[in-house]
Amino acid sequence: MSTITLGDVEISRVTEWHGPFAPTSILFPTLSRDHWQANSSWLSPDHWDPATDMYLARTQSWVLRSEGRIILVDTGIGDDKQRQVPAFHHLRTGFLDRLAAAGVRPEDVDLVVNTHAHADHVGWNTRLHNGEWIPTFPNAQYLLSTPEDTFANPVNNIPRRAPFGGPDRDDAQIHLDSIAPLQHTGQLSTWDGPTHQIDANLTLELAPGHTPGSAVLRLASGTDRALFIGDIAHTPLQLIEPDHEPCLSEDEPAAIATRRRLLAEAADTNALIIPAHFGGSGAAEVTRDGSKFAITGWAAFSK
Repeated sequence: MSTITLGDVEISRVTEWHGPFAPTSILFPTLSRDHWQANSSWLSPDHWDPATDMYLARTQSWVLRSEGRIILVDTGIGDDKQRQVPAFHHLRTGFLDRLAAAGVRPEDVDLVVNTHAHADHVGWNTRLHNGEWIPTFPNAQYLLSTPEDTFANPVNNIPRRAPFGGPDRDDAQIHLDSIAPLQHTGQLSTWDGPTHQIDANLTLELAPGHTPGSAVLRLASGTDRALFIGDIAHTPLQLIEPDHEPCLSEDEPAAIATRRRLLAEAADTNALIIPAHFGGSGAAEVTRDGSKFAITGWAAFSK
């Protein structure tokens, strides 16, 4: 766990899991081995393993203390969840212990923001108790965009892209164990776009592409700016090669356009880019580099 302060908002990073997820050749089919090798000096060892060509992912939650409330951004994979991806299946990660080390008990959380409804962003929405899935954060309101709620609900039978080109998806199970229990308790709130104001420091904004209802959390406090971008970028290589998209996104052209828009904003306003899955320092500052972008610094979060 590590903490920085931007304006009036304190931000802590709580890691759930860090390790190899998939070969880059499969996950990022348009990024050649040469792209990774040319940047190996800074991609390794936190973001890429050159010996195995494995993309290294981190699942983590961001704890924000803003205007007297504790806000949790994304909730990782979760324990005991049945998942098709082996790295996510039936985990026991000790996440709640690390959250406690950050000074947060489940009952302390006032608001949970899910940037989107993939398995590695909603897992700790719930926990297993006496064979039933119950909200992990009993006093919290959970926020999900209306387009994402519609997309995630299997009763709507919305076609979607298969991960890694394979036939199996966890969508129905994810909804059953990590979203539906919140609906049953009345804790799930959906918001209609294009924006949703949380408080004077924080605003949610639709950022479609990765999923139809993906959202970005915008922080503006004093002169400080940050963008919690969820899966708008999975690897820092996408910050300097923004036209490359992983095989996990539903609408690749829209995802690329969203990423370019947010990178341009970050470069022009000196906003910190805070993605969901970066290892290392976890967040970056960028500047324009012709039609692309360059990383000019990393956040003060410890590794």
